[in-house]
Amino acid sequence: MKVLETGNGARAVAAGLEPRQASREEIPILDLEPLFTNSPAGKAELAAALRQACTTSGFFYIRNHNVPQAAIDGIFGAAHGYFAQGTEAKMATHVAKSRNNRGYAALLEENTDPTARGDLHESFDIALEVPADDPDVLAGKVLYGPNQWPAGEPAFRTALETYHKEMIALSHHLLHAFALALDLPEDYFDGSVKKPLATLRVLHYPPQFGEIDDRQIGIGAHSDYECFTILAQDTVPALQVLTKSGEWIAANPIPGCFVVNIGDQMARWTNDLFASTVHRAINRSGRERYSVPFFFGPDYDTLVEALPSCVSDERPAKYEPITSGDYVNGRFAATLAHYDPASKAP
Repeated sequence: MKVLETGNGARAVAAGLEPRQASREEIPILDLEPLFTNSPAGKAELAAALRQACTTSGFFYIRNHNVPQAAIDGIFGAAHGYFAQGTEAKMATHVAKSRNNRGYAALLEENTDPTARGDLHESFDIALEVPADDPDVLAGKVLYGPNQWPAGEPAFRTALETYHKEMIALSHHLLHAFALALDLPEDYFDGSVKKPLATLRVLHYPPQFGEIDDRQIGIGAHSDYECFTILAQDTVPALQVLTKSGEWIAANPIPGCFVVNIGDQMARWTNDLFASTVHRAINRSGRERYSVPFFFGPDYDTLVEALPSCVSDERPAKYEPITSGDYVNGRFAATLAHYDPASKAP
């Protein structure tokens, strides 16, 4: 048994690599249809179910999310083609060539668990496309900027940009549901996401065989940095979630559903009422695994501090206020070997 210290101070217990399947009570399936049909009664029911999920496991599935299957199929097809290339082709757009963490990262270049030895996956990241002459880029807000794109692969770019646009739209709908779950006006967060820190990542996990060292797995135990993550999985199970009792449970793929989890900034906004839960990925399937997380957070300069409704004499604010950009920069610097927010790289 090994105790892991995660970036937000949570304690995680690694006690074996074979999790049991999560029950629907532990990781429920939420139906988003009321957000699109504008049913007041349906929204109220969804908000109550969302609040229950966020205050317990911090993980839930969503269905009827309105993201076209063609966009989902397109990005997984793009991922398969991209990662099948040779190393030289992928390294042409390595993240070290981008000041704002866009592009390719190879196996073991990320280390989400500071006690471990690197994550066994490769990735390609894009985020909101912001021109190099944008005032925020010129001001040195390094999480804003242009994306890197592989030369001669327009279909890859189209697939990722299409999916990113769909995720932005879905995230705005989800923020409305979060606001209702917190007894706030539905549009409460809208002013904080005009230019969101919204990162799309495509991931490739090679299979692991035989005895596995839990210090080197697909992605080590960690919590996410932003408000929430929307994850598309292929058919290969790997995602594991740490319960409050210290047990790992499996959040296996469900057809037609995304997995959503709360991130650190939403936990800070809610003064830990909503749980930013530790999770990891271990691919023991014997097959290649592909997944597509979308990390959604507020604008760079948004001050993330406890909402007044989540603070009381009995529950004082746990965290000092911090801007969204400063928080994410700090976490990236701690986990990404190539990342330096003070870099002058183009």
